[in-house]
Amino acid sequence: MAEKELIQLFGEQKVRTKWDDEKQKWFFSIVDVCGVLTDQPDEEHARNYWKVLKHRLKKEGNETVTNCNQLKLHRCRHTLACS
Repeated sequence: MAEKELIQLFGEQKVRTKWDDEKQKWFFSIVDVCGVLTDQPDEEHARNYWKVLKHRLKKEGNETVTNCNQLKLHRCRHTLACS
C-alpha cells in the first residue's frame, strides 16, 4: 500500500494529510482542521480543542468519534512535504 504524507495549505495555515493509494482517499488531521476552523494559535490549543469537543460529543451520545481510527502523521512544521 503506497501512502504519501503532505502538508496542504488552507489560507496560510498547514493541514497534515495522508494519501492512501489502496483506498484512493485522502485522510486529514482532525486536530489541524479544528485548528484552522476555530483559528487556534498553535497545535497545542488545537489538540486541546479537539479533545474537549470529542469528550462533549461522546457525552451527547454521538458515535462518530468512536469510529475514528488514529493515523500516525509526522509533525512537519516548516516544510510542505513529509517523508
